[in-house]
Amino acid sequence: MADWVEFTAKTVDDALIEALKSFGVTSDKVEYEVLEKETKGFLGFNSKPGKIRARLKYTVDGAVKDFLEKVFKAMNLDAHPVVTYDEVEETVEVEITGNDMGVLIGKRGQTLDSLQYLTSLVVNKDSDVYLKVKLDTENYRERRKETLENLAKNIAVKVKRTRKPVTLEPMNPYERRIIHSALQNDKFVETHSEGEEPFRKVVVTPKKNAFPSNNNNGGSKYGRYNSNYKRNNGGYKKDYRRNYSDKSYGGRNNESVQETAAETPEE
Repeated sequence: MADWVEFTAKTVDDALIEALKSFGVTSDKVEYEVLEKETKGFLGFNSKPGKIRARLKYTVDGAVKDFLEKVFKAMNLDAHPVVTYDEVEETVEVEITGNDMGVLIGKRGQTLDSLQYLTSLVVNKDSDVYLKVKLDTENYRERRKETLENLAKNIAVKVKRTRKPVTLEPMNPYERRIIHSALQNDKFVETHSEGEEPFRKVVVTPKKNAFPSNNNNGGSKYGRYNSNYKRNNGGYKKDYRRNYSDKSYGGRNNESVQETAAETPEE
């Protein structure tokens, strides 16, 4: 809620006009109380001016703008918030313009995220419903989203190749949702989150039964076959390497042949 400001003029009406000029709004955007009504006195003597106190009426966009302007002033930052409040969708979007927005964004958007969180607290303090707040500047949110989506795809390729889980760095809930969404339809990997805020991380793991088994039991009484096909003059030559365990074939017990790993499935 905005602070009260006192205004004094020859009459109460004049004091109200001064208040509107000061706030830069029309009369429907302010509320005021009369502290002292003007008096004319006798023959112009002992007359008193009118005195009021006024403040801006509470509005969501007004509260956001007022809060952010105070923060920017304290940061000595030349920045200007443009607030869009959608009452139906219950959202508040703020586009911040100005110079040196890199300071406002911070490392990996941490400063911008913190300011967004504080703004959400201010807005929802006096709201009957929860309003979702989004702060952005220089299209940072969209650029960060593209970066995270590319990261998710690269991590998925690594997991498919190594078939080992990969844990990403800690992210906020919004960024974790981007990773989950980017990989939700992948046939070979899946995601989940581990840890407690603010250190909660996304883990990308291979899906169970998504990769073919390395075991190849040929069904022959002579044991396993490890078959390699080699191109030979337009055809294929089959190369068998047997692990003979049958004594009648002169094989040696406990001798094994290492199998060739299956190829990594394509994306």
